[in-house]
Amino acid sequence: MMASSLSAAQEMIRAECREVERILLAKNAAYGNSALQPVRIFSKAGAIEQIRVRIDDKLSRMARGQAAGEDVSLDLIGYLVLLRIAERAEEPNVHDRRPHTS
Repeated sequence: MMASSLSAAQEMIRAECREVERILLAKNAAYGNSALQPVRIFSKAGAIEQIRVRIDDKLSRMARGQAAGEDVSLDLIGYLVLLRIAERAEEPNVHDRRPHTS
């Protein structure tokens, strides 16, 4: 699909997706792969559970209107993308733990 054939809404969708990508890549460069490979100094929870906690925190801030200068909706979208990545990364492991029947 050529850029000139996109509607205004489609161009806005593309721009927002690129912004999410930019933010995720910048945070990954700044913090390492901490969302998907947490250091686990205090918490021993896995990556998926830690991402879910961060999503809960973002939703709580949105509900209370306490953004503290951050773009909560953009952060939330980013964490949802990371959650999908973490879940997909674990899928092969889930299949490996299933009992084999023959």
